[in-house]
Amino acid sequence: MRPTSLRTSLAMAALLLLSSSCARSAAKERATLVFAAASLTEVFQALRDAFEDRNADAELELHFAGTPRLAAQIREGAPAAVFAAADLPSMSRVAESEDGLRPRTFAKNRLAIVVGAGNPRGVLELTDLARPELKVALCGPEVPAGRYARAAQEKAGVVIPSCSDEPSVKALLSKVQLGELDAGIVYTTDLLDAGDLVEHVEIPDASNVVAEYPIAVLDAAGPDSTAASFVEFVLSAEGRRILRSFGFEAP
Repeated sequence: MRPTSLRTSLAMAALLLLSSSCARSAAKERATLVFAAASLTEVFQALRDAFEDRNADAELELHFAGTPRLAAQIREGAPAAVFAAADLPSMSRVAESEDGLRPRTFAKNRLAIVVGAGNPRGVLELTDLARPELKVALCGPEVPAGRYARAAQEKAGVVIPSCSDEPSVKALLSKVQLGELDAGIVYTTDLLDAGDLVEHVEIPDASNVVAEYPIAVLDAAGPDSTAASFVEFVLSAEGRRILRSFGFEAP
C-alpha cells in the first residue's frame, strides 16, 4: 500500500472511531435518567428492558442507591427525570423543590428477617434479634427499610440493638451473606435471588410493616416524553406483572 493510501486509511479509521464515540456519548446524553431505590434494582432492570423492547427510540439510564441519598441528590439538582422511592416521606421531601409533582404508588413490599444458611443462630422470630450474643444490624433510621424495621420492632414490643446502621438493604444483605452479621431485617423481595448463603424467617402480619413505593416524573424531565411513558408503563398491567414476578405486591 502506498504511504499516502495508508495515511488516508488510518485517518478514515480514526474518524470512524471518533464518530462511534461521539454517537455513544450523544446516546448517553439522550438517555432518560431514572433514580430508583436500591431495593428496586433487579425489578427496574427488568422493567427497563421490557420498556425499551416496546419503545425502540427510548433509552433509560438507571441509577440505584438508598432512597435518602437519591432524594438529597435530586434536591441538589441531579438531572433525574424519574424518581422511584421506597417510602412516601422521601417523595414528599422531593416535592418541596418540584413544581406540581404527582407521585403515584406503584408497589408494596414487606419485611423479613435474613439469617445465614441453615439459620445457625436459631432465630425464629423478631424477639430473638434482641439476644445480646447476636450481631444484628438494621438499615439506618433515615433509610425507609430502617424506619420500617423500627416500626416492626415497636409493634412486636421488642428493642433490637443495631450494631451498624446500614445505608441500604443491599448493603445489609451483603454483610449477612459474608457472615459479618448473624441477622438483619430486609424486604422480602431482596431474598428472592439472595443465593444459598442466606435464608429468611417470616415476620407475621401482626408485627410486619407494609412499605409503599411511589414514583413520579420530575421537573428535570422537561419535554422528555420518555419519562412519563416509562412511569405509565410501570403502572400498567404489564408493569405490575413484572413487579409481581419479583415479589412486589400491587398498590
